[in-house]
Amino acid sequence: MSRTPAVANMFYSGDKGRLKEQLTTFVRPVPEPRKVLAAISPHAGYMYSGEVAGAVFSQIRIPDDMVILGPNHRGIGAAVALSTSGIWDMPMGSVPINKALAESILKVSTSGVKIKDDPHAHAMEHSIEVQVPFLQFLRPEVSIVPIALSHLTYDACQQVGQALVQGIQDYGKEVLLVASTDMTHYESQESAKAKDKLAIDRILDLDAKGLYETVARHGISMCGVIPTTIVLEACKVLGATKAELVQYATSGDVTGDYAQVVGYAGFVVY
Repeated sequence: MSRTPAVANMFYSGDKGRLKEQLTTFVRPVPEPRKVLAAISPHAGYMYSGEVAGAVFSQIRIPDDMVILGPNHRGIGAAVALSTSGIWDMPMGSVPINKALAESILKVSTSGVKIKDDPHAHAMEHSIEVQVPFLQFLRPEVSIVPIALSHLTYDACQQVGQALVQGIQDYGKEVLLVASTDMTHYESQESAKAKDKLAIDRILDLDAKGLYETVARHGISMCGVIPTTIVLEACKVLGATKAELVQYATSGDVTGDYAQVVGYAGFVVY
């Protein structure tokens, strides 16, 4: 099954040459990219969040295989929707779904929250798609496992995180986890930065439960809190000791309008 891009020519250029030019302005490779367990990256239009995403992925030694978790903005399909086969037709070429890794994750989801093979949940969702060109630009042979997530309880996030860990360990090769999220939506710059700092501090402490509870308690409109919580849970089990904030920005930094901004934060976890 082939998936066509949902937001090419809207969030990023659908032309191969122009997309590469876009990515070149955002991705600044460092002399020695780091091996990390996970990245947390924004998913807005590249003119707004591309600089933050590029700063994150520039620092990482991108492996061949990755699992990308994003919020299901449209609420279509299963609550935890994974695709196990097919390709994503992207402007810079096809990106295959890693069937072996996907099935390794799917088979350990036998109790508690059910991870389902549901490609329809991904058809119109942008949160995972916008990560792919960055990864493909840095690692042309990359393969992915996309997982779209609706709202879950914290216990359910723990269960999904454990399934990811077991699936990755059974797969037996290096896998990068990517959590796709934007931060506070449509508040003043002052309010957004204050709320986002509360969430950022919990991520820096690798405190998955604290992040989940802080976002709920303070009404932080962080759309990818579920993917981020799950990735933090998985990283702790995989041996993570540190999370690092690579860059933070808001849409106001691009538009000059600080009355209604969206926040973007990028992290690496290792």
